[in-house]
Amino acid sequence: MSGRILKWVGLALFVATVGGMAVYFTGTGLPAADQLASVIGAFLGLSSLALTLYGTLADRRARSTPTPSNPEETITAAKKTLTALVARQWRTEATIRALDDPEPIPISWHLVDDTATMDHPRLVGAYLSAFNGSSDQIPELADAFRRLRRRWLVITGGPGTGKTTLAIQLLLHLVAPGRDAADPVPVLVPVNGWDTTVHPRLHDWLAARLLLDYPALAAPQFGTGAARALLDHGHILPILDGLDEIPERARARVISALNRWLAEGDSFILTSRTTEYGQAVVQAGDVLNAAAVIAPAPINAADAETYLRTCLSPVPRHDWTQVWAALHNASHPGLSQLAETALGLWLIRTVYITPTADPAPLTGSPAQREATLRAHLLDHLITAVIHSRPPSDDPAEHFRPRTAWNPDRVRDHLAYLASVLRHHNTYDLAWWQLAQHTVPRTGRRRAVWRAGLVGELVGGLVGLLAGGLAGLLAGGIATGLAVGLAFGLPGGLGAGLAFGRGAWFTETPGYADLHLPGRTTDLLKHVRNALANWLTFGIVGGLAGGLAVGLAVGLAVGLADEITARLNSGLMDKITVGIGSGLMVGPVVGFALGLTFGLMVGPADGVIKWAEQPVSSTAATTPLTSWKADRTLTRLRVTTLALTVGLTFGLTFGLTFGIAAGIAAGIALGIATGLTLGLTLGSHHAWLAYTIAVRRLAKKEHLPRKLMAFLDDAHRLGLLRIVGPVYQFRHADLQDHLAAGCKHDDHAEAKVRRGRQELLVVAGAAFVTVVLVAPWWCSALYARAT
Repeated sequence: MSGRILKWVGLALFVATVGGMAVYFTGTGLPAADQLASVIGAFLGLSSLALTLYGTLADRRARSTPTPSNPEETITAAKKTLTALVARQWRTEATIRALDDPEPIPISWHLVDDTATMDHPRLVGAYLSAFNGSSDQIPELADAFRRLRRRWLVITGGPGTGKTTLAIQLLLHLVAPGRDAADPVPVLVPVNGWDTTVHPRLHDWLAARLLLDYPALAAPQFGTGAARALLDHGHILPILDGLDEIPERARARVISALNRWLAEGDSFILTSRTTEYGQAVVQAGDVLNAAAVIAPAPINAADAETYLRTCLSPVPRHDWTQVWAALHNASHPGLSQLAETALGLWLIRTVYITPTADPAPLTGSPAQREATLRAHLLDHLITAVIHSRPPSDDPAEHFRPRTAWNPDRVRDHLAYLASVLRHHNTYDLAWWQLAQHTVPRTGRRRAVWRAGLVGELVGGLVGLLAGGLAGLLAGGIATGLAVGLAFGLPGGLGAGLAFGRGAWFTETPGYADLHLPGRTTDLLKHVRNALANWLTFGIVGGLAGGLAVGLAVGLAVGLADEITARLNSGLMDKITVGIGSGLMVGPVVGFALGLTFGLMVGPADGVIKWAEQPVSSTAATTPLTSWKADRTLTRLRVTTLALTVGLTFGLTFGLTFGIAAGIAAGIALGIATGLTLGLTLGSHHAWLAYTIAVRRLAKKEHLPRKLMAFLDDAHRLGLLRIVGPVYQFRHADLQDHLAAGCKHDDHAEAKVRRGRQELLVVAGAAFVTVVLVAPWWCSALYARAT
């Protein structure tokens, strides 16, 4: 919804509030209005004094804020921070993936001899023979990478052959203690996040991606542009994972962009399946300049047997002799082919060795094909990891789930997520895109309207009850209903507007950054601009609303007085007096309330806009931390506005009509304003859209209600991996296998009778409004007549 529409809707809501207040003061007389205006005037004076003092202190703090040190020291400090974050992040991930437990899978790597995919050997480097190494000898492979002329490396291979695993192993070695401080920091990022049509240069995209994955680089001590400076000075080694996971045309554009924009001193590592990489090179019309291209050799039977024996206990519970014989004699081709890949050995270990299961099914039939055997292992993978890792509440148990999950339910939930990702052609599970991916546009519109209707009903009832209580304590039943309407109508409509924002479904996560050092000038700028906008809106809206509602209420009061006189003479006189009183009181009260409203909401809105940031600035971003940060930001918006408005109007009513009335009025206006503006202001509402989507999917039993806890446990179990703020399945084959067996595929857009449903919702909203309005008018007229 555009800002202009929001302002007009806000004006309408404010008019309704002023109308209710005008009704009240028409009944109590001008002395009460004068008393309230005095209280508001005192509040304005104190608020202005507080803002002046705060601005003075903030200016001094801004002038005393230390500036970053010289550029070289800043870059060195940022590089050191990034190195520590990368090392900690991927050491944890390597432990979850059991890369070194008990030892790495022995995969031999060698340079490809295909001139169609690799540049001339003399351009690649003089020590190419060094790449004939093994993944259990990472130091040698890392040294060979360093000796490349341009340090451009492409890791290719078939599905499940250990491409990403090798990239992680190289990363961990390159950030290990004792590394050369001059070496660049390796940073692994999924290449599917790079849209070359938006960011033709790799460094332009990486500068934004680094701040998303490692927002500590945006800390004040590093100044602005630390991530870009690291890239420009050659301090970043990007590891671009999964070229094969992006659309076919995009692969060729990536090849061309790397060749065109990277300079002599730039370096990178790229992973891709062999076939897809070859096709990308053909479509691009050129190979990657001076890049070494390596591929794995099939794991031989002896190495596979040695690795599996090492993973077994010295005295295994079950007999594995038939497995060793099948590998040695190649009597079961399917098993032999499976054991040739890193994924196959990991599946055998996870499904049969770790849970100490009987391996007889591995050698059940000599005719069993590799694809059938792999599907069998993938089918039993989830059950195996859940049974082998019982839940634990011990914080030190990082790799055990926190909840006891039913394996069948876990399989169903993961299969649904896998099908969603397949439907949208991605391998990244971003929690903030769940609503966009799972709620079709028609269903999204229905969800928005339903949420708006619920918000209107709840907000209206809260406002009616709390506001009515304030009026009841202050002036009787009629006054209570009048004030209840004044609070209930804008509260209900505002809550409906806030809950019904469709833009939530496409917004990204946010974070509330409340650190003042180095940001006070920016804070004052936001507060000043927001204060000016809201004061203008409040004063103009108050005057216009007070004038209009004063006229309407004056007419109503004149008619009510005539009903009391049972149609005696003087009809026009009483109507004239009523209109005159309304026109006199309405603008006064409207101006006072508008000025107060603008002065309250303006600074709060400015602080919210200042604090609202796209990412955190303290650590590496993970899915769980970004989800919590966006939830906290939403709560901060609602709480800040609710407390600001609630306390101010509560104090005003309390001084005027007593403590009880002040408490009731503060609660009513605080909730109404907090929901209306707290859920509407700002540009990051991903958590709200996520919540709507998850509750919708949980109702259909597609996903658990506590989805983030479920995903966190799936990561602890090793079924998912974390890459920055997104989850990915441990292996692409696992995602594809689960998606193929998904029982639910209703995330595609469905054809619904949209018009009829929206008509029903609008009718429901009208009914709610009538329920709020009718009692007041009837009771007010009845009270006047009697």
